[in-house]
Amino acid sequence: MTLVLTNDDGIDAPGIQALGAALNGYPTWVVAPDQHLSGCSHQMTRGGPIAIAPRGDRAFAIGGTPADCTRVALGHLCPEATWVLSGINAGGNMGADLYLSGTVAAVREAALLRVPGIAISHYMQNRRPVDWALAARLATPVIETLMADELPAGCFWNVNLPHLQPGDRDPAIVFCTPCTQPLPTEFRVDQGQFYYAGDYGQRRHDPGSDVAVCFGGDIAVTKICLW
Repeated sequence: MTLVLTNDDGIDAPGIQALGAALNGYPTWVVAPDQHLSGCSHQMTRGGPIAIAPRGDRAFAIGGTPADCTRVALGHLCPEATWVLSGINAGGNMGADLYLSGTVAAVREAALLRVPGIAISHYMQNRRPVDWALAARLATPVIETLMADELPAGCFWNVNLPHLQPGDRDPAIVFCTPCTQPLPTEFRVDQGQFYYAGDYGQRRHDPGSDVAVCFGGDIAVTKICLW
């Protein structure tokens, strides 16, 4: 089994290092953007060159988007890859976030190329810093569980880790559905400028959905199928 690791926070982000630490000896290639591209969705580079800069053994910084990274990895650098893992993103990617997230787009592109993938994100509550060592420990059993399950073509896994505090119980892995509610729409207008003013942590959510599960302190896992 050979894994490609990518993200949308950039190759130097602590989350992708935590993702690597979560894996137990699998051969890995790191093929990630050379800059922070959070929220870029499934944007791709068309009509121009995509820089490939070596960053060590089987590690490359890509001058493109997360979806570009998946294509470069699977089409050029590591065509033998059996899984694409994206993350660990600094911030949740649940429900409506699926359409905005570059983290998720990387594995959605893998699914389109018929390679299974797992997107992993970490909800950030009230902007508290993430304990990346803990995130890696939480991710390990999830990755092992999901990779042991055969995915149908065109599907991928989306995982959201809760933001725990000292003394919190150990989170369960909960398979659930994506939330159908929109992101917060509150806004303010100041001197002709429009500002979103909603609180992500107060977003509306369906009972039992990925948002409800993750906000409730458990690990939310959803299977996303494109067809």
